[in-house]
Amino acid sequence: MPSRSKSVKASSFRRKFSIKKGDTVYVNAGKEKGRTGKVLSVLRDKNAAIVEKLNIVKRHAKPTQKNPTGGIVDKEAPIHISNLMVYDSESAKPTRVGRKLFPSGEKLRYSKRTGKEIKG
Repeated sequence: MPSRSKSVKASSFRRKFSIKKGDTVYVNAGKEKGRTGKVLSVLRDKNAAIVEKLNIVKRHAKPTQKNPTGGIVDKEAPIHISNLMVYDSESAKPTRVGRKLFPSGEKLRYSKRTGKEIKG
């Protein structure tokens, strides 16, 4: 039986994301298009993010000590990073993100729409 060649893992390539945990994001595609929410976590291996109160799915849960009754639970599902943009609260519109690196080594993310710093 021939041996299979080992492929390079997708996780070995670390892509830089403009979206971080705690950012307010705008969904620009999919069933939640046009809505905004706060990023709860970024899943680097899936190129996705979980956004608060968006992309809600129903999951069937077995009874546990935390949830003794079990039943159907609503939870947030990941949204692909390409469908999200950082939301600029100052201009009330989504924006692209730029990066500045100062000679001191300090990094800064800024809004390309307004030029202001993005906190976070």
